[in-house]
Amino acid sequence: MSAPFSVEIQRAHFIDGEYVAGDATFDIFCPVDQAPLGAMATGDEEHVDAAVSAATRAFPAWAALGAEGRLPYLKRFAEEIGKRADALAIAEANDAGVLLARMQHGIVPRAMLNITWFAEAALTLRDRVIQTPQATHHIRHDPAGVCAIITPWNSPLMLTTWKAGPALASGNTIVIKPPEWAPLSCALLAEAAAAAGLPPGVFNMVHGPGATTGAALVADPRLARISFTGSAATARLIAGVAAHNLVPCSLELGGKSPFIVLADADLDQAAATGALMYRNASQVCLAGTRFLVHADIRDAFVEKMRSVVDKLVIGDPRDPATEVGPIIHPRQFERVKSYVERAIVGGATVLWGGEAHPFGPLYFQPTMLTDVANDAEIVQEEVFGPVLVLQTFGDDAEAIALANSTRYGLGGVCFGETVHATSVAEQVRTGFIWVNSFGIRDLAAPFGGRGQSGIGREGGDWSFDFFCDVKDVMVPAKPFVPSFAHR
Repeated sequence: MSAPFSVEIQRAHFIDGEYVAGDATFDIFCPVDQAPLGAMATGDEEHVDAAVSAATRAFPAWAALGAEGRLPYLKRFAEEIGKRADALAIAEANDAGVLLARMQHGIVPRAMLNITWFAEAALTLRDRVIQTPQATHHIRHDPAGVCAIITPWNSPLMLTTWKAGPALASGNTIVIKPPEWAPLSCALLAEAAAAAGLPPGVFNMVHGPGATTGAALVADPRLARISFTGSAATARLIAGVAAHNLVPCSLELGGKSPFIVLADADLDQAAATGALMYRNASQVCLAGTRFLVHADIRDAFVEKMRSVVDKLVIGDPRDPATEVGPIIHPRQFERVKSYVERAIVGGATVLWGGEAHPFGPLYFQPTMLTDVANDAEIVQEEVFGPVLVLQTFGDDAEAIALANSTRYGLGGVCFGETVHATSVAEQVRTGFIWVNSFGIRDLAAPFGGRGQSGIGREGGDWSFDFFCDVKDVMVPAKPFVPSFAHR
């Protein structure tokens, strides 16, 4: 199905308002059938330097526009994203294997909203006044400067705009490093930014591998902020470099989130929601991958969820009927497969799935494993593939203890009678948790994790607090008398 879904995309870097080619390139492939999708320019230290230099030059004028002056640019940017909705959807379905229907109906509209919502919310960042008997405090959110944005391959369009929206709306300029396995939708974002008339240097993009291009970007001492979504291992490298330059980082990392099913849960609703954990082949950081089910309802729940999973349509993500697509890359496929193989050797029981799916070389069956010790690798480590584990508990205390027993703390799900489920959810150590639901998001709410799931929060004022330098301008309530005794 590759040919009808081809999209014309610039394969060069976008620096200072112009496309810049490079001598070196890297190839990308479609995970559906591993068909070649062409080559992208590979950025070196000179490209990174040029992008950061352009962003540095553009920053004063962009910041001086104020939120009102930036609003028309960002609204046009969102409109240009909308004009490319079909191309963006096809591009990400092609290189990341994300469902085309989900791109069209969910992710592209969300990408547009990521830009417009923050552009409008920035209008509220005028002076916030704190009045005390001693002084009037005018609290300002001043733009920080040049921001590096580094996004992962599982949802590049949504996550790039999720960071670019508040960064640009705050008055910063940005340099984006898209994921090398799935760069196409981000490349189209550069086209949208140019068509929207964003001033040269405000929006820059350099393609290439994280180990070289990304490393050169985060090492640049001119950066004011680094926003990264990806693995904890990469985050440690970024944080180490950023610490040397004293650059603040926002790190949204992986998860091993609990999916708790209490004895008083609606099992049909819980089972249907549980099957959603296989969306995007479970290459979703916030998916609930550890099922913690009350022992009394374990068999009934397994039967109901198995019934739903058996009906899932596995296939080409560009087919509207498909519900589960491929794993993105051979390296990731082998990683997922090896986790399952080791778990089975270690004594895990396969409730369903457990091996490759015949649709294509990068397809793995939706899998559920059980009879696993809580300290087992498959329970404690993020697989990032369609592999879930099921454990049982006897009471709320045990459920909470199991939920809190990994080093991660990103998301969670809890099904049960609402008051009961809410009480349990409040005791789970995580950045967010859904009660009797999944996937509800609001741009005004905070998003982020605890422990090895990250540092910082994104969304609403939390995004502005990160992308801005918060300053207090103090005006005394009465004439100030200098004194060495004054504190």
